[in-house]
Amino acid sequence: MMNLIKKAVLTFFMAMSLGATNFAFAEDAKATEVIAHIEAALAEIEKNDFNAAYLHEKAAREASEQITSNEAVAKQGYQSIIQAQILGKKAETEKAAAELNKALGFYKSI
Repeated sequence: MMNLIKKAVLTFFMAMSLGATNFAFAEDAKATEVIAHIEAALAEIEKNDFNAAYLHEKAAREASEQITSNEAVAKQGYQSIIQAQILGKKAETEKAAAELNKALGFYKSI
């Protein structure tokens, strides 16, 4: 009976650790997705294609909302993306790119 309980507890802890590992991979994947969209937005801004940049910024914001492991950093990155969108609408290329680079730094630290 005692061995059965030990096996059940061990199985439970192993399952929990696997779940935590999968969660970490999902968080990394979301951060990677955000980074890819920010980099694509930067490339579009360099081409002065603010509509395409806006779409990538929007996609980056949506993916960012799903990051829960480091909320404070994700929130700062999210705010920088919003600021970049505002600056992009005003065609302020250098300032928009600076905000995206700032956001990129936040998400790379996650």
